Amino acid sequence: MDFLSEIIGETVILGIDSLILGFCVKQLSKCKHILDSLQSAPVLDIDSTITKEIKKYPNDVIPYVVVRGLVKPLGNPITSNYNQLVTGVIQRLTIKEHVIARTSAGFWSDQTRTIHEVCNATPFVLSNGKYSIEVVDALSAELLDLDVITDKFEPMSPGVIDHVWGFFSGVRQRGLQTMEEMLRDGSYITVIGELSKTNSGLKIQPPRDGLPLYLTTSTKSSLLKRLASSRDFLRILLVLFGSVAAVTSARIFYKYMKRRRRRLAEEQLKQQLAAGRRERRAHTRDKGLSEMQLCVVCTENPKEIILLPCGHVCLCEECSERINDSCPVCRARIDSRAPAFIT
Repeated sequence: MDFLSEIIGETVILGIDSLILGFCVKQLSKCKHILDSLQSAPVLDIDSTITKEIKKYPNDVIPYVVVRGLVKPLGNPITSNYNQLVTGVIQRLTIKEHVIARTSAGFWSDQTRTIHEVCNATPFVLSNGKYSIEVVDALSAELLDLDVITDKFEPMSPGVIDHVWGFFSGVRQRGLQTMEEMLRDGSYITVIGELSKTNSGLKIQPPRDGLPLYLTTSTKSSLLKRLASSRDFLRILLVLFGSVAAVTSARIFYKYMKRRRRRLAEEQLKQQLAAGRRERRAHTRDKGLSEMQLCVVCTENPKEIILLPCGHVCLCEECSERINDSCPVCRARIDSRAPAFIT
């Protein structure tokens, strides 16, 4: 327990660092898996050759593929709430609250929190002339590039009471931000996912092996560069937090070895003192003692140790070191012992 109190700081640092390190390892493994899969993913054109390419794979399913085309709705598109001339297939409406909040250190800082978000979607396809691929479950995409249609900020005009309340509550209202984003009808985008052929036609959807679905305006090469940058950043974090874990573990080990050496030195000194005491006792022991004055175990040395709590003086020092459980006279449990001087 004393040793734990000595390393409590290092233990907390090592625990937090291990959690961060584990998260970095998990994210790095995921990033490398996505990067490898994306590098090997074929880039297909939406034309007559795509059906032939699908037939080369088992069950007419390509696990991970890159396709590019124009967005076209299957039915009526979604009309923008703020611009009636803009239509699309995915709409995201977000309301954010901007506040100035007092931190635990006493400083005021700008903070933003989302108080409402809603997404609307309509079925759509990627089209290239007379050929098309339906995009399934687009809202589950890990990367979804949307155009900002409107972004309005409405500042608040707080009164005197609001200022007083904000000072005591630690939160002052700045205003509300309303944003509308859409994937426009007619946009040219890249979709990366699982491509399959069904009775109703071609579909691209989130892969079943855990890989992400991407709907982005970037090309495959741009996306690869972005993922490679994320991988390199995670590697730097891994080295950084790994070094912290190594230094902290080394410090804990150093403290343990230092404490162990100190305890060994104390034990060695204790043994030396005990040996010196035994030697002095052997030189000062009386000779020709009666049987009542002799140790009940060896019957050679005088009685020198009192056993507690029973209080019997019945053992010499050498025999006392070998008997730890119970008193040889009354069989009572031995809690402690002390030198006895009999005159």
